[in-house]
Amino acid sequence: MEMKKKSFFARYKVFTIFAILAILIILAAVFAPQITRGVDPAKGSLADAIKAPSAEHIFGTDKMGRDIFTRVIYGARVSLLAAFGVVGLSFVIGTFLGIISGYFRGIVDSVIMRIADMMVSFPGLVLAMAVAGILGASIGNAIIAVSVVTWPKYARLARSLVLKIRDRDYVAAAVVTGSKTPYILFRYMLPNALPTLVITAATDIGSLMLELAGLSFLGFGATPPTPEWGLMLSEGRAYMQSAPWLMIFPGLAIFITVVVFNMLGDGLRDILDPRSNE
Repeated sequence: MEMKKKSFFARYKVFTIFAILAILIILAAVFAPQITRGVDPAKGSLADAIKAPSAEHIFGTDKMGRDIFTRVIYGARVSLLAAFGVVGLSFVIGTFLGIISGYFRGIVDSVIMRIADMMVSFPGLVLAMAVAGILGASIGNAIIAVSVVTWPKYARLARSLVLKIRDRDYVAAAVVTGSKTPYILFRYMLPNALPTLVITAATDIGSLMLELAGLSFLGFGATPPTPEWGLMLSEGRAYMQSAPWLMIFPGLAIFITVVVFNMLGDGLRDILDPRSNE
C-alpha cells in the first residue's frame, strides 16, 4: 500500500509557523494607522508624560507623553523597511559582484575580492558607525552604512558558488556554441547561486535589524521623533529604573521580530536545501 504523502505543514512546520508570525508582524506594520486608531506616533502631551501602562495607554507613555504602543507598532514599519532595505541592497550588490568575480576571475576577481577582504578586516559595527558618522545620522544613511559592511559576505559566497560550476561541461558547451556572457551569467551562474543566497538573506534579516537598532541606539541611525525601536531604547535608558516600560516594550518588539525572522530563515533552509527533501 502506497504511503500517503505528508502535507506541506507536516513537512515544514517550523517554516509554516514562523511564516505566519512574520506575515502578522508585516501586517501590523502595514495597518499601523488602523491598529493604533489614527494616533500620531510623533505627537504627545507633556501632561501625559511618563505614565505607567494603563487601560488608556496599554504600554504607557514616554517623556514627551507619546503613546508607547503606537510608537512600537509604527516602529515595525521603520525597522522592517530598514532591515529589508539593507538585505536587498547588500544582496543585489554582493551577488552581482560575486558572480562577476567568480566567472571572469583574473584581475577582476583580484580587485573585487581585495576590496571585500579590506571591508571584512574591520569589525562590522565599528565600520558601520564610521560610515554613518561620516554621512550623518539618519535611517537612510544607517541603511547605506550597514550595506557597506554586509555586501562582501554575499560577494564572497556568490563567488564560491560560481567557481564550483564555472568549469562544468554544460557551461563550456554554452561558451563553444556562442552564448553571450550575460546569457551564461543569468542562465547558469545566477540560478545555481540563488537558493543559497536567498537562504542567507532570509537568515540575515534578524541580525541586520539588530545592527540597525544598535546604530540608532548609539545615535548613528534614526533621529527623533522617528518611532524606531533602537532609538526608543536609547531614549528610555535614562528612565530604566523609574519607568522600565520605556525599554521593555521596544526591547520585546526587537526580540520577538528577530527570533521570528531567524527561525523563518532556518525553515526556508529546510525547504530550499535539496538534502532536506524527502
